[in-house]
Formats: sequence, C-alpha cells, structure tokens
Amino acid sequence: MGIRYLSSNVLNLLGILFCMIEKTVSEKHKVLKQLLGERIVVLDGAMGTMIQSYGLGEEDFRGDRFKDHFIELRGNNDLLNLTRPELVADIHRRYLEAGADIIETNTFNSTRISQSDYGLEDLAYELSKAGAQIARQTADEFMYRYPHRRCFVAGSIGPTNKTLSISPDVNNPSFRAITFQELVDAYYEQVRGLVEGGVDILLAETVFDTLNLKAAIFAMERFFDEYPVRLPIMLSVTITDASGRTLSGQTIEAFWYSVMHAKPLSVGINCALGAGQMRPYIEELSRIADCYISCYPNAGLPNPLSETGYDEDPETTAGLLEKLAKDGLLNIVGGCCGTTPDHIRLISERLKGIPPRKIPKIPSATRLSGLEPLKIESGFAPFIMVGERTNVTGSPKFAKLIKSGDFEGALEIARQQIENGANIIDVNFDEALLDSETCMVRFLNLISSEPDIARVPVMIDSSKWSVIEAGLRSIQGKCIVNSISLKEGEEKFLEQAKLIMRYGAAVVVMAFDEKGQAVRKEDKVRICQRAYKLLTEKLGMDPSDIIFDPNVLAIATGIEEHNNYAVDFIEALKEIKSTCPGARTIGGISNISFSFRGNNVVREAMHSVFLYHAINAGLDMGIVNTGMLAVYEEIESELLQLIEDVIFNRRPDATERLIEYAEGVRGQERKQTSRSEKLWRSNGVDERLRYSIVNGIVEYVEEDILEALKIYKNPLDIIEGPLMDGMREVGDLFGAGKMFLPQVVKSARVMKKAVAYLEPFMESQKHGSGNGKRGKFVIATVKGDVHDIGKNIVSVVLSCNGYEVIDLGVMVPAEKILGVAKEVNADFIGLSGLITPSLDEMVYVASEMERQGFKIPLLIGGATTSRTHTAVKIAPRYSGVVEHVEDASRVVGVCNSLLGGRESDGFVSEIKSAQENLRRLHSMYEQKRSFVSIEEARAKGFKTEWSKLKIDIPAKLGLTVFNEIELEEIVPYIDWSPFFWVWELKGTYPRILNHAKWGNQARQLYEDAKRFVEDIVKNKRFGVRAIIGFWPANSVGDDIEVYKDELRDEVLGVFHFLRQQRRKEGEEVYLCLADFVAPKESGYRDYLGGFVVTAGNEVEELASFYKSKHDDYSAIMIKAIGDRFAEALAEMMHKKARDLWGFGKNESLSYEEILKEKYRGIRPAPGYPACPDHTEKRLLWKLLEVELNVGVYLTESFAMSPSSSVAGWYFAHPQSRYFHVGKIGLDQVKDYARRKGMSVEEVEKWIRSNLGYRTDL
Repeated sequence: MGIRYLSSNVLNLLGILFCMIEKTVSEKHKVLKQLLGERIVVLDGAMGTMIQSYGLGEEDFRGDRFKDHFIELRGNNDLLNLTRPELVADIHRRYLEAGADIIETNTFNSTRISQSDYGLEDLAYELSKAGAQIARQTADEFMYRYPHRRCFVAGSIGPTNKTLSISPDVNNPSFRAITFQELVDAYYEQVRGLVEGGVDILLAETVFDTLNLKAAIFAMERFFDEYPVRLPIMLSVTITDASGRTLSGQTIEAFWYSVMHAKPLSVGINCALGAGQMRPYIEELSRIADCYISCYPNAGLPNPLSETGYDEDPETTAGLLEKLAKDGLLNIVGGCCGTTPDHIRLISERLKGIPPRKIPKIPSATRLSGLEPLKIESGFAPFIMVGERTNVTGSPKFAKLIKSGDFEGALEIARQQIENGANIIDVNFDEALLDSETCMVRFLNLISSEPDIARVPVMIDSSKWSVIEAGLRSIQGKCIVNSISLKEGEEKFLEQAKLIMRYGAAVVVMAFDEKGQAVRKEDKVRICQRAYKLLTEKLGMDPSDIIFDPNVLAIATGIEEHNNYAVDFIEALKEIKSTCPGARTIGGISNISFSFRGNNVVREAMHSVFLYHAINAGLDMGIVNTGMLAVYEEIESELLQLIEDVIFNRRPDATERLIEYAEGVRGQERKQTSRSEKLWRSNGVDERLRYSIVNGIVEYVEEDILEALKIYKNPLDIIEGPLMDGMREVGDLFGAGKMFLPQVVKSARVMKKAVAYLEPFMESQKHGSGNGKRGKFVIATVKGDVHDIGKNIVSVVLSCNGYEVIDLGVMVPAEKILGVAKEVNADFIGLSGLITPSLDEMVYVASEMERQGFKIPLLIGGATTSRTHTAVKIAPRYSGVVEHVEDASRVVGVCNSLLGGRESDGFVSEIKSAQENLRRLHSMYEQKRSFVSIEEARAKGFKTEWSKLKIDIPAKLGLTVFNEIELEEIVPYIDWSPFFWVWELKGTYPRILNHAKWGNQARQLYEDAKRFVEDIVKNKRFGVRAIIGFWPANSVGDDIEVYKDELRDEVLGVFHFLRQQRRKEGEEVYLCLADFVAPKESGYRDYLGGFVVTAGNEVEELASFYKSKHDDYSAIMIKAIGDRFAEALAEMMHKKARDLWGFGKNESLSYEEILKEKYRGIRPAPGYPACPDHTEKRLLWKLLEVELNVGVYLTESFAMSPSSSVAGWYFAHPQSRYFHVGKIGLDQVKDYARRKGMSVEEVEKWIRSNLGYRTDL
C-alpha cells in the first residue's frame, strides 16, 4: 500500500530494481525453456508415497512445537516442513539423484483452507515458505555437487478440499461451502510464501474443479501485480475416470479453453489414472494446446496389496510413458501417486534421447466452454445462436418465475433454449426489485448441477459491473461478458476489460461511447475500431475474444429517422469485420421487430429475414429466442418482400405496407396447391412408398406414411418393409448401371424424409432400420482437409444399400475417428481426402488402428489417393484390410465382399496379393528411376533471351479487392465438365449430354443444375469475393523474390519452387516456375501476380441447410456448383488480371476459347503439379491479406476454407506453361529445405508424393 505514496525518485529507483530482478528471474526461466527445447524434462515422483515409506508416527508430525496441539496431526504431510525438514530434504535429494530436473515442494495442502482441518490455518504462509526453502536448498546443494545438472523447484499448489462448482449438500444444489474470494485470498497467501521461499515455478496440480484453478490463477496474477517477479506457471488437471472429464464435469478441451488465458508454461494431466488410461486425453491436449505438455500419472490403478498401494512397477510405468514420448506427445514427464525414485530413474533412462513434442501453431478462433467446448473458427464457423429467454428484461415468463423464487422452473427455460438450438445462453437479472448479484450467483450455481444446461457456455448479461463480476466468479468454463462500452470513458473501459481477461472470459463491446449509443453506420464503425485498438494494443487482448455489438435497433416504428437502422447495422458489420481482424460480431435480433410485439407471425419472419442478411454481412452470433425463428425458405413471398422492403429501406411506404399486412395476417390460412393425381397414386400404400423411393418423389411421403401407420403396428416395420424395399431396388439398379448417382441421391432424400417423419412415432427405435442394417460404416474427411463432396456421395450410396453410416464430417482427428468407431462397434472405417497432406494423416490413422488393435477394414478414397499409394504407404502400417476405393460405385461391392463370411477370405487374399504385387512393381520402378542432379537440372532449365522479350508492366501494383461481383457475370466462365465428373458421369461438356449410355441422366442433371444456378444468381445465394495483387519481382535461382515497390530494395517475401529432376530422353528442358520470371542478375525488371477467389461460406451454409432438411441431392448439388463458381471466378479474374497487366486488352477470345486456355500466361496453384508444396500458400496469404480481404482461411494442412476457393499466381511470360514437377531427388529436397528454413523431414512431409526416394529406410 505504501508504494503509491513514495517520492518519484524512490519510485524510479524501485523501477530500476524491479527491472533487475525481472531480468534475473527471466534468465532462470530462459534456462528452463532452453532445456525444454532440447529434451523431455523430468519431474519428480510422489511425495506422499515416499513419506508413507518412512513409517512415521504421530510424534513425527507433532515434534516439540505441536506436542500439545488439540487435534491429531498424523497425515498432515506439509507439517513435516517444520517438524521433520531433514526427511523432506532427503526425499527431494533421492528424486534429484534419480534424474529429476524439477522437484516439487511439499506444500500440496499448505493453504489456510486445507490446514483448517487440523486447526493450523494460521500456518499456511509459514508452511509454504518453509517447504520452498527446503526444496531450494536441496536443489542448490545438488547442483553445487553436480555442476552439469540444471535443476528447478516447483511450488506445489493443490486444489484444496473445497469446491466452487459442486454443492456439498445434495438437497441444496446452489449452496457452496466457500467463495471465490476466500479461495483467492488463500492461494495468494500460499503463492507469497512459495515465492519468498525461493521457488522457480508455480505448479497448480491435481485440479478437479476448474473454477478453483481460476481462483488460483487470479491469485497468482494479483501477486505478480504487486511484486517485482513473474514466475512461469504450470497447470495440471485430473481426469477422474474413463468418462474423460474432470470431477466437476468438463472435458479436457473445455478445461483448456477455460484456463488458457493464464498463458502457462505447460498444461498437463496428473493423478487418478495410470499412463495407459491417460493416453487419449494427453493426445487431445497435445493437439490443442500451444504450450508444453506435462504428464505425471499414478503408478497404475490402486492396489492395496502392493507395497506402494498401486499396481505398476517402474518398468511398466516407464514403458507406457516411453510410448507416449516416442509418439511426440510429451515435454515434461514424472510420476504421481505410487511412484518412487525407482520409477523416476527408469523413466529418465528410457526417455533419454527421445525428442520432445513440438509446440503446434494453433489457428486463431474464439474458444468458449461450458462443460463442453465451443470453438468458433474464422471463415467456416456456423452461426452461433445465443438463447435470450433466461433474461428478466426480455422474457416475462422468466422474470415471473425468478420473482416468485421458482428457480427450478427458470432452469427449464434455459433447458428449452438449448433444446431449440441455442449454442450459448444469455443470463440477465437486471431488475430493480431483484437482488441481481444474489440471483446471478444462485442461478449459475444451479446451472452447474444440470449437465444438459451446463454443457454450453454462458453469457453473463448485465449493465452493473458488480453483477458481472459475481457471475465471473461462479462459472468454471470460459464465458462471455455482455457487455462493456466506452460510455464512461477509456479508463473505466480498460479497467473492466483487464479484469475480464484475468477471469478468462470473452467480452461483448457495445457500440456506445461518451457521446451515447451509435445509431448510424459511421458511428458504429468508429466506436468499434477505437475499442479494438484500445483492447489489442493497450491490453494485448486476443482479437478473437472481442465480440462487437453494433446495436440492433427497432425498425418500422413510424419514426422516419429509424427507417435506415437495419441498413446501418448490416453495412457496419461489413466494415467492422474488414477493419477489426479476428473480432466477432453479435446482435440482439428481437430488437428489430419490437414494434410488432404480439404478432408472432410477422416477428418470426422479420427475425429470420434480418438474420439471413446480417449473417451474409458478417454477423457471427445472434441473441435470439431460438423458438421464434421462421424458416427463411418457407416465408410467404409477399411477406418476405414486405419485410425486405422495410429492412433495406427500399420505399417510403414500406412501414405502412407491412403494418397493413400484419393487421390482416391473423385468421388467414395458406392456400394448398393441388396437383393432378398420377396413375401410380391409385396403387396400394406399400407400392406407392416404394415408387416414391425409386423415383425420388418427395411430395407424398408424409401422406403415405400416415396411411401406412394405420396398417403397420410398429413404425419400424414401415422402414424395414416398403421403404427398404425401395432402397434395395435403388441399390440393385445403381449396381447394374441402370440408375445414376444423382438419382440415387434423390432417392436417399426421400428415404431420409420418411425416416425423419417416422421418428416421433417410434418408441424404442430412433432411426435407421435396426437389425436390418448390413453394417456400420464410420466415414470422415481426415484432419486438416475440408473437402467432402466425394465423402458425402459415398455416405449416400452406402445408406441406400442398407449400411448405417456415421459421417463425422471434415477436419476430423484420428482420435475421434477411432474413438467413435469403438463406441459404435463399427464394421468399417472410411477415410477421405483431397489435398496431399491428407495422405500422411491417412498413414497415421492406419498406424493408430494397428497400435490400438483394430481388426476392421480401412477403406481409402479421395482425389489424391491411389491404389499404389495405398499399397505402398498405408497398407503396410495396418495388419487389417486396407483397400483403395476409386469411386462411389465400387464401395458397396467392396463392403459386401468384406462382410461375406467365408467368401470374404478369398476377397481379402486378393486385396493383399494385389497390394504386394503393386509394392513389388513400385520397388522395381523406383530402382530403375534415375534423376539428374539438381545442378544439372538447373543448367538445363528453360532459357529466355530477356533482351528480346518485352516485359509488360501492370497498370496498378499492389492489391485490388473485388467484393461486389455480380453472379451472372461469372456464369459464362463455368466449365461444366468437372461438374458431371462429381456425379461419376464421365465425359466432357457438351458432348456428354448426348452420350449413348448416360446422356439422358446428364441432361436431367444439367437442367437441375441450371435451375439451381438461376436461383443462386437471382437471390445472390453465394457471397463471391476475389483479390488480386501485382508486385515487382525477380527470380533468384529457383526462388522468386517479391518487392515492396519499384525501388526493389525491400523484399516482401520469397516464393520457393521445385524443378523437374527426373532424367528425360530427348527433351532436355527441366522446368521450374521461377524460369518464367526474369532473373535478378539479368537487370530486367519483371512482375508476379497472385490471387485468391472464393464462392464464400454461403456455399457450405446453403448445403448444410438442405442437408438439415434431409435433402442430400440438393446439398451435393450446391457444393458441386459452388466449386464450379469458384473455378469460373478464378478464370474470370485471370481475364481481368491480363487486362490490368496490359497484354490481355486486345484478346478477342470466346468463352470456349478462354476455358481451353488459348490465352497468354498461366495461373498455377500451390499444391498442384507445377508447385506441389501447399505451404507456399502462407506467403501468398500474407501478401494478399487474404483473411482480411476475402475471408478465406488456411487449415493446419493448408486446405482453404471455405473449400469452394481457388488460389494461385499469375505468370505473364509468353511461353509460360503448366507442367508436372514429378519425382525429385534427395539433393533437391535438402536444397529446398535450406532455402525455406525448414528441416528436411518437414519438407518431406509436405511434398511426400513427389519424393523420388524412400524415407522409411
């Protein structure tokens, strides 16, 4: 307290001293980080187990000082710091001698709270400091004796015996035995003692309640504020059992999201489980955490007959940890309960030489959590619904329940919001007659005892800071604060924001400043930009934790100045998203319809229409009543027109027209459109259902199902009878080539709608056809890859043929694929991928299947896969069946053959024999293959007489963004041939329309596609965007330098390219893309272009909409057309680029000639044959500022999201052409790795399919 009153001279002196101390501590921290970079660091083992081995009695714990204490003290191990310090030091010494780099203080229970059980709460500070001093002295003495050793002391901070998230009284679930502040104070006292006793690290361990840990983190930060020292923090959680959750109910990912604000040195798992049981949770933590990973398990499970009380000997524990280490999962390793110096000695020996885990680069995302995680990734995240009904200001029903004290009834409203689709629930108690703080704490405490509610994140909503802070102290997950603003000035704003960061929450920032609430677009944008700069630059807040609310205000009020409110909001969204990268946006949607209270028909429609357009403009979240949303597609056309007139302020009488409609809407009934009865409708209901399935007719499904329910006693019999009869016929027709894929998908749509309609009628069977299923097939696009059209088609085909398909979607990690396969007892696993890095992930999945003892078949498919790669790279990693499936038409035959009992044995033998033959042929081919050296290849590269070539200069250097592109302008550039290939109709457009075998189906498919395209264009369904850039450039060897400006003295970046190297007969030119740009040494000034185009997130959203309506045909159609739009836009932008470059202005090419690439120049893409390395996208994204300008993001495997996107470079050289780099030699790979600043192993990973040598020898 006194420091703030000292003179400025003294303060300056203190500042210097503080800096000196900070540097000293930083050096210690630096040594530890250096060690962690070199090898796996070893932590010590169990303190309690070792103390037990000494056979101590009550007198050892009492000593002279406590001989007359009124409570038994045996078992209070921390007290030995005062009564038997030499014994504690001896245990530390034995662990150091066994190889431990870090020893933990004997202070696990040295808090006022834990010591109160022994009546020694006033000793908390003394015990903590003494424990730290004993460990410090022991470590220093050991390093003096062994100067080559670097040893550290970690201050052990236990969870205490109280919990903030669980009531100790089952009859009073809102009761808590301790407060957040009491825990903070207790932890602060302990931290102070540990640091003053000399620890190097603070280790909060055995965490069973994340809210307790958040209190500990809060206390540490408070300590760091007041003292001139900041120590590294280690966090370690306890997963209590096979559920994979903490005692307070969180998953490991939800836990990490809740505490990642601490920016710890490491996060890990200890106690409760042995190393074997910990593995899946360590794997997951290793994947998601951007810090070091620790693992110190128990010596197996409890065994009272064992000497240590646990069932694993040192050999077993060390062996299990060795496997984890070899799989690249560990940075820090040690032991917990039941482990001894013998365990640590063997662990240290077995892990010696194994490289430590590399910290992954984690993509930016908004990460929230309840009991389960919610990750909102940039670019392809679904719209997030925030349930608004748990709000006393917005829900009269909720307010009434709260005021009457019926909190149980209020919980039901929260539950209903989640059941209706809310991803987050907004909680607000701002009412004058309520004790808002007490209500907030009670309600949040009650929520934590309801797992089906607590699983989602909470939004703490209040205009009172005291209420917000009470909420923050009651939630273990990562929540959102709603809200803060600049209303009271910058100082107050930053003070509150800093505290929110300390509590580990995200924050909603209102567009409100000292002048008041922003209503016009310009003010909304200005305030949000100002807040963004303050939060990110002054506080270092993660932009993804900032959520801007630009204020949704009521329209159609009759007040003229309100008419443009919706337009202002929508336009502000666009600018906020483009100028505040990483930040999210939110709006209170029901505000828009405030003037139509009591008219739910109009309100629900207004909400849906406004949401539709706001989402397209960049709205990430909406605070909505999830039960009050009409389906946009089903809104009556007249009402839709009237609402859009009001939203976009399109006509002066828009409000009056909507009010007139609203007044007359009650009592109206929708007109039913009659259809002429078809002849087949006169058949029996079984035949009608079968006919509908086979012919893809959806109109009569509900009508016929209702009739069938009068005949069949069990709804399941309808599925297994007429519906499956139809599906079997579809499968037979498809297998015989008499039915084509688009028709199959339409049939599946009818089947899905029928099953969905039957679900409410089924009591025991939820969906599917029960025992009638042939087998269970788990399918996924592998981690890092977002492409799924092929996977979706395979899913449909399998479903049509009686298989139960569990489709896990895209970007699915191996652990999830295999975990689900075990959970559902799958008969098959199918992996799909489009980009080259997916091949390595498939190899990893196969290896994991072998390690985990799987026996089921693994099927491989996707554009980059092949029979040879499957045989050579994947099959050898798994002793089960691995088969490459070329297309959807083969998958059913393969699966049927593998399930065919004895007949399958012969089929398996055929597969393995064929793969062995492919491996043999590949080996022979590899031996015959020869390469020229990289030096010779460069000497024989493509040559240009630059003195005779005119180098055109782009009209504009730098970036050009195209956000207002008319969709109809793109349509003529569509190349339709690949569209038919998606549907497995082989041929080129337009000839395929007259194909002898599938011309009829191709024509029908084309007509459907044209109808979709017409709708997409008319209603602007896709949010196409593009960016192109031109830079001064020159080649330097096989690289291309890109310069800031024409001075060419500042290099913005270097693109790295590969050269053909496989020996050629006759033609002696070995191409590299760098050949088409003038060399720097030539003195000629050249240029390079780059581009990224996208059809937008709307493609995935529209496809998801159709999929949610059980319409796979339309979903696949949308994705296929989305890809065509992206490619067409790339072609259109290339034309614009050629015009901007100058040489394209005089082109007089038809669209057909453009699609045949009759023009000058090329637009090769990273990841494709001329540049197979996807990592080159990284620089392209940086130069073009892609995420900011067009909203396309890269996954960890450099796949683009949205997937309907295209990227590449523009080369203008008149003789530039596309080519395949093909296989290359080790000499070029080493040279390429050196140029890129990467290891050879990392380069090999990214260009695996281009390696002309084996890496497994």
